[in-house]
Amino acid sequence: MRLTTKGRYAVTAMLDLALHNSEGPISLACISERQGISLSYLEQLFSKLRKGQLVNSIRGPGGGYQLNRETCEINVAQIIDAVNESIDATNCHGKGDCHHGEFCLTHHLWIDLSDQIHQFLSSISLEKLVERKDIALIAMRQSDIQNLNFQPN
Repeated sequence: MRLTTKGRYAVTAMLDLALHNSEGPISLACISERQGISLSYLEQLFSKLRKGQLVNSIRGPGGGYQLNRETCEINVAQIIDAVNESIDATNCHGKGDCHHGEFCLTHHLWIDLSDQIHQFLSSISLEKLVERKDIALIAMRQSDIQNLNFQPN
């Protein structure tokens, strides 16, 4: 079972956006700096997140991205789905051709596991993540580091 970089980065970026939601539109450059994700990769992810109606883009000076819905209305599974990522525990990518073109003995077990993971991720909203104390501490540390990096000499 594997969640690729695309899904991990999308969730990380959306959580960063949720944590800084009260600051108005957030630039991808700020998310890139705080999370160590390349700006060009974030641009690709946010294009998909916008198409998935999870974020809005604001153009012009002071522009950036903001959540399209309340944090309680966006769950982790929606984010992963929006970037065309799938949680798949099968070796055949769900095709059922894992054993000489047919289902293997454990195919349905791995499909069930994939479904359980998707249900679990559907139960976790951005709001729940934002409320976690451990996440709040990490976000404060990242903001402190970012503020030190941008202070004029």
